[in-house]
Amino acid sequence: MRTYAGSVTATLTPDPTELSEATSSDSALRRFLHGLPGVDQVGAEARAAMLGTRSIKTTSKELALELAIRMVDLTTLEGQDTPGKVRALCSKAMRPDPTDPSCPPTAAVCVYPDMVGVAKEALGGSGVHVASVATAFPSGRAALDIKLADTRDAVEAGADEIDMVIDRGAFLAGRYLQVYEEIVAVREACAREDGHGAHLKVIFETGELQTFDNIRRISWLAMMAGAHFIKTSTGKVQPAATMPGTLVMLEAVRDFREATGRMVGVKPAGGIRSAKEAIKYLVMVNEVAGTDWLDPDWFRFGASTLLNDLLMQRMKMRTGRYSGPDYVTMD
Repeated sequence: MRTYAGSVTATLTPDPTELSEATSSDSALRRFLHGLPGVDQVGAEARAAMLGTRSIKTTSKELALELAIRMVDLTTLEGQDTPGKVRALCSKAMRPDPTDPSCPPTAAVCVYPDMVGVAKEALGGSGVHVASVATAFPSGRAALDIKLADTRDAVEAGADEIDMVIDRGAFLAGRYLQVYEEIVAVREACAREDGHGAHLKVIFETGELQTFDNIRRISWLAMMAGAHFIKTSTGKVQPAATMPGTLVMLEAVRDFREATGRMVGVKPAGGIRSAKEAIKYLVMVNEVAGTDWLDPDWFRFGASTLLNDLLMQRMKMRTGRYSGPDYVTMD
């Protein structure tokens, strides 16, 4: 393993043999994860704060608003969700601004597994993906066979993406191989007979992981297990997404690609409500991971209300005035 100076951590680039050997046993995985360079908490918070002060020009802001809309996973994860509510959300995802056909659609609609079929039918061939939470969301506390059945049900119903939750209790107890093997098993359950399986997003619930070092460790563990995306939060626990926590994850995906050649996406979710906040995240993506991640295939926002402010700010940029309170639908 070689390391070199990074911004808030030492950057690490293990070789492929080392990564393969790291998952051969619980003790080997523990040695690898605890051998990762530590995160400077003060440095991470300071850099995130500094990036949050960056200003961008008007033209760049217009592009950022358009990009942020295309990155939204428009989400409803409530016990009171109905087919009608999901259909309305799908309609909004496809045409966020009904008065302006030039407004781009969102990346996905995220729902519970029992609503996947409703969303799939409503979205049709629009290109908007159907994402489904699974694996005993939001706690992640269930037997593995139940988690896998949950995943397969969503995939068979047509989910394009699965957002699974890790067992935080197992991770915090140091049962790293158990968490790794569960991610591998869920990734395999995402497969379809036609060969076009669902992409897997792995939710950490960073607000429960206690330290930035733990966020870095679980980021590497999930990527080594085959995650297509790593995701901060369920949105059910506070704090949810934070800029310093997301910064650590962005550094991890950057370093993982340096080590393996494979890109992994990042999805902050929960608590991001304003266009101003979203643009701060995009600046951070550009500065920390690089321009390749400025794409809905590699960066998403998990949100239920962010889209409304993005639409209002977009209208302000285009017309010079703010719209009235009834301009956007309230989700």
